[in-house]
Amino acid sequence: MSRDLTQFPEDNIGDALWKMQQAGDDLFRMRELEFSVLFPSELLALKFGQLLLENNQKISFCPFQNNDELPWEITAYPEFLPSYENIVAYQDLLVTSAMPLKGEFDGWYCMSSSK
Repeated sequence: MSRDLTQFPEDNIGDALWKMQQAGDDLFRMRELEFSVLFPSELLALKFGQLLLENNQKISFCPFQNNDELPWEITAYPEFLPSYENIVAYQDLLVTSAMPLKGEFDGWYCMSSSK
């Protein structure tokens, strides 16, 4: 099967989705994804978490050990189809919302869902 670059562009997100699809993942199944944002202070992380909670987002909040400059992590758990467009849009929303609070996007994760 050849790679459809409109669904799986040649970037980190497109590559990850292409690998998932090639492994037999059903990308047309709703599921919970994880998006993490790191912050320089507990207060800024909590403000971001409050913003997400006010928008009915499921989140977790914890210390982050792997970065001394950004030691606090907020992870959001939206549920949607793992499409390129959905992932890019949600990531952009988080980046834009976290920027005034000095947050830095740390990545996303999606559990496999076999056919």
